[in-house]
Amino acid sequence: MILTSGATATALVAVVVLAIGVAGGRPDVAVLSVPFLLMVLWAGLTRPRRPGDLEVRATSEHSETGKVRAEAVLATSRGVEAVLLRVSTQGYRPKEALVAAGKERTIPLSLETSRTGVHDMFRVDWMAESFGAMLLSAPAKAGPMPVAVHPVARPLKDMPLPFRLPGLTGTHTSRRVGEGYETHDVHEFAPGDRLRRIDWRVSARRAIDTSTGRLGTLYARRTFATADATVMIVVDSRDDVGEDVSAWAGGVDVRMDETTSLDIAREAAAAISRAYLDLGDRVGLDDLGRRRRPVAPAAGRHQWERIQQRLVRVAPEGWPDKRHRPPQLPSGALVVLCSTFLDDEAARIARQWRSYGHRVIAVDTLPRVSTAFLNGFQETALRLLLLARRQRLRALRRTGVELVDWSTSTAVELHALARTRQRGGAR
Repeated sequence: MILTSGATATALVAVVVLAIGVAGGRPDVAVLSVPFLLMVLWAGLTRPRRPGDLEVRATSEHSETGKVRAEAVLATSRGVEAVLLRVSTQGYRPKEALVAAGKERTIPLSLETSRTGVHDMFRVDWMAESFGAMLLSAPAKAGPMPVAVHPVARPLKDMPLPFRLPGLTGTHTSRRVGEGYETHDVHEFAPGDRLRRIDWRVSARRAIDTSTGRLGTLYARRTFATADATVMIVVDSRDDVGEDVSAWAGGVDVRMDETTSLDIAREAAAAISRAYLDLGDRVGLDDLGRRRRPVAPAAGRHQWERIQQRLVRVAPEGWPDKRHRPPQLPSGALVVLCSTFLDDEAARIARQWRSYGHRVIAVDTLPRVSTAFLNGFQETALRLLLLARRQRLRALRRTGVELVDWSTSTAVELHALARTRQRGGAR
């Protein structure tokens, strides 16, 4: 810790007063400087060797959109009287506080955000002071800390199913004969039929011999088999655009209180994944902007945790190469593609998946744009871009790809898709 400018000025004034008193033969004037000199000398001799330690850490392993919390743990050395803190996060105004030292203290930190993904938050710059603010430590830094903000999974019901249910067991009724609950037909008892499937009323009505009173052929009731669905969630991370169109070209940071297209894609993927996993279906996750192994379709609570960990780290990485082939999908899977469709790449891959026989649902994740900071040329360019995008989405709809706008009416649109009888429906 070093002397502050105020302490240095005090020592300099005391030395000048002492020199004037000695030179002028005025002991009473010289005595006035002694307390100040002793105070500065004592502060220098008894100053703490080190200010202490400060650590920024998370209060929980899981943070969701809304309020993000953390804490700063401060442990000061003996002799430190107070600590000046300055907490800052990109996109927020910094906050300052003066904290009394002493025993170890835990300082709560929090902020509200509409963003998801991994962001660096809670940088703390701090200085310790002692001896009535005459001594200050050199500025030190703790953090920022990478915080993974997970999207909130909106509850959804009545989810659409793929054209074909390849699973052997599940909660959905398929078109195959097997062990289930809905009746398929009643037929003559044959090898392989179970005894508990015999319908005694039908057998008594159809096969009884009125002359002898004996039963002839037995009849068994067959049911539709139950099966699970395979759903593949595909997120397009090639671009991440916000509401402010002037920031689409880069060079301008997106505000933390504004949602971007990738935030909407994470929210949509999380809600749809959670809805299908709650139904007992197998769900996988892939990223259209990265060439890495996808999360293979599976069911259960651990699969939800795997999807969450991969989904929160989805982010643009440079300029991805054009795919010559679409990502490989399981046979008969339902594909949910979350994209802004600002170019032809995502639409081209969606059309290929549909031509392979998959049921494809395209989720539009483009946020409501703001043109407040655009000039005339930029507004014209935006109109042309949105016009090409509308034509692209209409062409997708003509090829059989179903469109959903991720907004407040999302649950209604998905419910309508679930009720729609598609050609070659689930079987």
